[in-house]
Amino acid sequence: MALTVVLAFVLYSVIAPNDAQGSQSLFQGLAPVATNGEPFPWNMLRLPDTIIPAHYHLLVHPNLTTLNFSASVRIEVDVKQSTDSIILHSKGLLITKATIEAETGASESRKPLQVLEYPPHEQIALVSSDVLLSGGKYFVCIDYAANLSDGFYGFYKSTYRSKDGETRVLASTHFEPTSARMAFPCFDEPVFKANYSVVIRRGDKHIALSNMPKVKTVELGGGIFEDHFDVSVRMSTYLVAFIVCDFKSVSQITSTGIEVSIYAVPDKWDQTHYALEAAVKLLEFYEQYFNIYYPLPKQDLVAIPDFQSGAMENWGLTTYRETSLLFDAETSSASDKLWVTMVIGHELAHQWFGNLVTMQWWNDIWLNEGFARYMEFVSVDATYPELQVGDYLLDTCFAAIGRDSMNSSRPISSAAENPTQIKEMFDTVSYDKGACILHMLRSFLTEDIFQSGIVRYLKKFSYRNAKNEDLWNSIANTCSEEDFTSGEFCYSSSQASKNAYQYAGEHLDLKAMMNTWTLQKGIPLIIVERRGSTVTLRQERFLKAILPSDPVWASLQQGYLWHVPLTYITSNSKNIGRHLLETQSDSIELEEEVSWVKFNADMNGYYVVHYEGDGWDSLINLLERNHTALSHKDRTNLIHNAFQLVSSGRLTLDRSLDLSRYLRHETHNVPLLQGLGYLEAFYRMIEKRNITDVAQNLKNYILQYFKAVIDKQTWSDEGSVSDRRLRSEVLGLACDLGYPPSVKKAHQLFVDWVESNSTLSLPTDVIETVYSVGAQSAEGWAYLLEKYQVSMSGAEKNKILRALTSSKDTGKLLRLLELGMEGDVIRTQDLSTVIYSVSRNPIGHFLAWDFVKKHWSELVEKFHLGSFCIRNIIIGTTAQFSSKEELEEVKMFFESIREQSSQLRVTQVAIENLEKNIKWLERNLETLRDWLLKNLQ
Repeated sequence: MALTVVLAFVLYSVIAPNDAQGSQSLFQGLAPVATNGEPFPWNMLRLPDTIIPAHYHLLVHPNLTTLNFSASVRIEVDVKQSTDSIILHSKGLLITKATIEAETGASESRKPLQVLEYPPHEQIALVSSDVLLSGGKYFVCIDYAANLSDGFYGFYKSTYRSKDGETRVLASTHFEPTSARMAFPCFDEPVFKANYSVVIRRGDKHIALSNMPKVKTVELGGGIFEDHFDVSVRMSTYLVAFIVCDFKSVSQITSTGIEVSIYAVPDKWDQTHYALEAAVKLLEFYEQYFNIYYPLPKQDLVAIPDFQSGAMENWGLTTYRETSLLFDAETSSASDKLWVTMVIGHELAHQWFGNLVTMQWWNDIWLNEGFARYMEFVSVDATYPELQVGDYLLDTCFAAIGRDSMNSSRPISSAAENPTQIKEMFDTVSYDKGACILHMLRSFLTEDIFQSGIVRYLKKFSYRNAKNEDLWNSIANTCSEEDFTSGEFCYSSSQASKNAYQYAGEHLDLKAMMNTWTLQKGIPLIIVERRGSTVTLRQERFLKAILPSDPVWASLQQGYLWHVPLTYITSNSKNIGRHLLETQSDSIELEEEVSWVKFNADMNGYYVVHYEGDGWDSLINLLERNHTALSHKDRTNLIHNAFQLVSSGRLTLDRSLDLSRYLRHETHNVPLLQGLGYLEAFYRMIEKRNITDVAQNLKNYILQYFKAVIDKQTWSDEGSVSDRRLRSEVLGLACDLGYPPSVKKAHQLFVDWVESNSTLSLPTDVIETVYSVGAQSAEGWAYLLEKYQVSMSGAEKNKILRALTSSKDTGKLLRLLELGMEGDVIRTQDLSTVIYSVSRNPIGHFLAWDFVKKHWSELVEKFHLGSFCIRNIIIGTTAQFSSKEELEEVKMFFESIREQSSQLRVTQVAIENLEKNIKWLERNLETLRDWLLKNLQ
């Protein structure tokens, strides 16, 4: 599943879940009571493994007028242990009939089952009058009905408005992680894989889609048709999908005969063609890379008008937010194109990582999401090198570090039991840190060994479930008992490293090494000191909000040790040196004395580096004197590390700002944006605190210092993707800071666009900047809101919405928040973005926070506790608070919703972020004030 990317304050990073407070034993000893008052025969959150599903036969008939559905499911089950009750999941379903029959199929063997419901665990028990015998095969038949869901989970309704103003209704599913139970009674846990035969009834104006191709349609009369779909491969419940809609499609056959189709609402059919090209290319790439043919005959990609996250990897029927799949050449920017390509790459990677091989339980969801996030970069780099996707991997790892350097982080592999805890697992740690440690491992082992290891993993666990250690054993090619019994060739663990790990020696234990990255939270700080030809190293846990001088700092360091594959370059050699640091301290002997050493070459490792002695001085001097001696990734990495070390008390702010002054010589966009991003972040926080002298001087410094970069930008769509991204960012910031030449140009473009009745084609990279300048007048704002309501481009609507939230009129901002809550003009799926964007506006900061407090219950009802949107709302509205008064107010609010906030880790993240901001300002405000006075010309 692809999370929607939101560009947050660069010093902060989103969002992580709660270590499971509840466990399998949470309710042991308690006797659950069913809704009818009778004892419920199971008291755990996880289902028993006494009965295993083998095949679901599912018939669903949605009514898109009355907005409900009737359905039946026939589940073929295998009994592993004699029992008289079948425990499975069900949520919000009205069960009207339940029967069971033995495998013989004789009609006299069919017997009714008593249905007991236990909503706290979203479970039902089907109780038989006879014991179901171990080794037996039975068929459980359930008739039920339900309303189409109002939100974004289960079998839910979605609507869209056609060009002629007609509102049309469709029904679509989203089951990950725990919502298949909202559409049919099932064993809704990843390990219970089964085959599915799906039948959908629909009207004659609609089509039905499911995971597999349609094999026949039966006309039932009365305008009702019944579509039968082929039997699926074995898969987990959360990957089942079906849609009833009136969409149009475009299709193409891959070189191996897979039919790829893109579906969208009819009026947006012309925006599907780029996605088709990308999907075919990426699917063909993955078949080659994984050396496993895609196992289904078709792959549909469907743009759903109402969709909470970025996309969902349902096997053979991937679903997307419209902005994650559709590309409109008139209004989609270079960044939009890259986003669409990466999301498709992510979801298609899941067809192998997640669908073919699935994690055993949600504690290891990173095996799905970390891999899919990393494969975005591998696949897009191979298929669309011109998109320069590798540069974005740095941002991914910066986001992970921002999150992981907080004490409120969590291990990649973390306990999660209930649905809220499981939803919170879909976070920066699973996605971004997961991707970054895989990138480090790939760089460490070499590409060939990494690729052959993951191919081995996929082949060995196809149609099965896997755990963390299964991946490490596959990559190390070590033996398990199963390998010996199956006659597979493999190494013993002591042999595994002989040829694979060229600089680690023979004693590398890959599992032990990677456990230090997945089973403990946090990120290492590598402290480097160079004396002559000797480099001494030590490692500790990198923490931002807690300084070494704080009393709790020492206790938070205890027990942390990583096996860190270090890389380095020196003044005397561009050849990358390598050293595996497995202890708290160590040293490296260089061949000769050097004038500088830079660790984490090209930032291929997941760690922060601090240089003691004259280490930082030598690197700052190098950047000033000859910055191209280092790669652009190394330069970006140094900027990032320097400013991160300010937050941890290791480096003074004036030294990191001194380092950034080399940027006046910088010609590469990635380090430029990194340095500019930090200055902008400081400005946003200080502006919101109304510290006017520092804010004004910082604004003047940015405009003065980056004037040449700003003036060089053309108001066009020319150049590489990297050039175009820089243009969007720099011109947007220049206008936001009131740089007269940029504001004047944007204003003129807006006037010309309005006078052309919006027929003038604006350069896509500057559309949002032009709209934002135009939105500052009452007339411009009203015109944009009108345009928003009729636009057929999701990319354009996003740009208009962000522009509308830049208004300095609180009445207009409040109206946007209310429109988002109503869900008509502004869709509910976009409400969290509206709240986030309003909170970024200094005029709307407290407005957004007050809105969240006032409407908290409604927001949780719309988005579910633990969801990405709830986490984004909490982080978005608190990330730039930086006073003790604001901290107390946030704590008081969280205390007032304690029943919910206590279940969420994101509340701890928000408080720790806020505490960090307070400390940062206390320690650095005067330094920043003095430095600016000294450096302003």
